[in-house]
Amino acid sequence: MSLNDPIASADRWFARFREAADRASRELDGRPDIEARLREVGTVGAGGDRTLEIDALAEDAVFDELNRLAGEGASFTAISEERGVVNYGTGNVRVLIDPIDGSLNAKRGLGHCAMSIAVADGSTTDDLALAFVWDFGAREAFHAVRGGGAFLNGVPVAPLVEERLTEDGRLELLCIETSDARCTAQLGAPLADMAYKWRILGSIAVALCQVATPRVDAMVNVTRCRILDAAAGVLIVRESGGIVRFETNGRVPLELEQRTSLCAARSVTVADELLAYVVPA
Repeated sequence: MSLNDPIASADRWFARFREAADRASRELDGRPDIEARLREVGTVGAGGDRTLEIDALAEDAVFDELNRLAGEGASFTAISEERGVVNYGTGNVRVLIDPIDGSLNAKRGLGHCAMSIAVADGSTTDDLALAFVWDFGAREAFHAVRGGGAFLNGVPVAPLVEERLTEDGRLELLCIETSDARCTAQLGAPLADMAYKWRILGSIAVALCQVATPRVDAMVNVTRCRILDAAAGVLIVRESGGIVRFETNGRVPLELEQRTSLCAARSVTVADELLAYVVPA
């Protein structure tokens, strides 16, 4: 079975990702104090942020497993927030990596932060084939295979058929993600008209995964996010039967510098309404 067909060889890819997540978890667990987690390596990653030691260690764990896959015959291009673009031969397969999505949570010792890895057999979000998200705080593993469903800790997710609404017709629970509190404040009133309660988890990958379960009704990122942060969560939502919307309402290139507005919900109506808040006509 060729590793260059990600869907046919999904178990082998996921086994490597789980090894990387286990190793990165041990590195984080070994640095429980904030001083250790704030330590920088002295360089700026390809995504433009100063690289933390914990980011580098998590990324090393992923790339060691990718090296093993390449040694077994896989040919792909890896795109990572820290190292940038790394070629492992030729072909259409892309591996998108955010070693720690929610780095601020991780370095401050707050709950949700995640390793996010997506594999695509083409160049856009329509080509996402495999997704893996490991929540370091909750110790939960989400994964999805295009056409094969979404899973939480190896068990198929049991998502909401549609959003839960309060008596006045608002969403019961909405996840909001942002890189700028001012943007959230500007959209606060209209989003309050749409949702009764909010949660800000601090990790786009984790927030998307919550939409794939019965935990939240929808999520919206009120600032444009890197597609690297969201790619795995996008497929997990889709394979749970949910809807994801981007600002272009179409394919998003799977590129290092690509950013996009983003929302996800259980229904087309709610997803489109959320998108209208962050991408006004």
